[in-house]
Amino acid sequence: MAGEINEDGFLSKLSLYKALALIALAQQGKQPSPKLLENCIQELPKPQLGEPRDLNALRMQPAQEDVLTVSQTLDKLLARDTVQVELIPEKKGLFLKHVEYQRYKVSVYRRYSDFDVFHEVLLQRFAYRVVPALPPKRMLKGVLTSVSEREFIEGRRRALGRFLNLVARHPFFSEDELVKTFLTFSGSRVSFSTHTRLTPFPKQDVQTKLRDTYKKMGDEFMTNRSATLAKEYLPADIQAQFSTSRELIRNIHNSFQKLRDRAEKMAERSKENATDLLMFGRELSTLGSDASSLPSLASPQSTWGTLRQSLKSLSVEFAVLSDKAAQQGRREEDDVVEKLNLFLDLLQSYKDLCERHEKGVLHEHQRALHKYSVMKRQMMSATVQPKEQASVEQLESRIVQQENAIQTMELRNYFSLFCLHQETQLIFIYLPITSHILGAFVNSQVQGHREMGEVWNELQPKLGCLFGGNNGLRPHI
Repeated sequence: MAGEINEDGFLSKLSLYKALALIALAQQGKQPSPKLLENCIQELPKPQLGEPRDLNALRMQPAQEDVLTVSQTLDKLLARDTVQVELIPEKKGLFLKHVEYQRYKVSVYRRYSDFDVFHEVLLQRFAYRVVPALPPKRMLKGVLTSVSEREFIEGRRRALGRFLNLVARHPFFSEDELVKTFLTFSGSRVSFSTHTRLTPFPKQDVQTKLRDTYKKMGDEFMTNRSATLAKEYLPADIQAQFSTSRELIRNIHNSFQKLRDRAEKMAERSKENATDLLMFGRELSTLGSDASSLPSLASPQSTWGTLRQSLKSLSVEFAVLSDKAAQQGRREEDDVVEKLNLFLDLLQSYKDLCERHEKGVLHEHQRALHKYSVMKRQMMSATVQPKEQASVEQLESRIVQQENAIQTMELRNYFSLFCLHQETQLIFIYLPITSHILGAFVNSQVQGHREMGEVWNELQPKLGCLFGGNNGLRPHI
């Protein structure tokens, strides 16, 4: 810019005039240069600045918040909180403990019925979000199953833990008052006034607290500031995007179900291997404990007597092998199967959400439009055929009410699509959990084979000491 800046960092008056003159020259299509100003003898050229009110449009506008995009990563979601669910057999309840104290440093006691009410109000408040389903409370009667009561309870405990962790990490309702209440509320005693006298009231339970909290807030459509503007944020091809994403996620869901089934079988085989190794060692011990004398028909050169005594000590090594195999099965179950089930719970809740959108808001909107068209036809018929004024006014009032209802349903339908778009992003945010699962699977196999290999390697030279020969190895029979 022409001119100089003074010591205080400001342009002088002459420098400002020269700068405006350069703008005027640029508006005339000339290349701005301080040398052009030397030709201006009498006065400098004046730029066209327009009306002062036009300058309002030149003010810097704050960047619009991208409310539709979920700016989260899997690592950030997993770091939000980790809730552990433990059984309390003597109370027939569940103990919720926050393992990583990211938000709440409390532990609370909950019954299954508390989970049931929590799930109910959570689904009412966030009907347009992925809300994981609860596991069944009891084993289904009359259904043949090989699962024992103890295994069912343990499976339910795991499922409730997955439910809570998905809820506690959800980017849109993890900070909601309902979630905070369920994870922290331990009850409170309140009083109320009757005829100016305070009367003690029973301790408020978490179920009442949850229902009261929901009544005060209502559903997300009533509290989300983007609800009524959802249509403006949605892309024009939202339906096509939704159909494509839904089909892709359906295929992913099917593949992960197969992965989980295979992982469960591998974990089960590790447990069966542990049982077989233990029984194998016990049978060896049984052979070694047999103190019967050899019959006269046995060859004098028979080494069975000495060999039999050596077998008894091998049961210890096989018990260690059995324990290592059992640990391997637990690792596969805790680190691999459980992570697969967590993602599958999320995928299933997404599938349920899509069905709620189609059978719920969308269906109700279409039904309301049909009802509205019927009422309009009735109104047209009333104008052609003379009817009582009161009945016509009543029909007009109903039409107005129906128009308002349709408008609300349209807003809810767009908000449902808005949330569905965000929840679809959430599924893709969780997809890198695949690397966590594969890492856990490989690590469990490496650790398991290493630990069992160490025991086998210790056992091999012992066989040589016990039986002689090539460390217990014999040529093929």
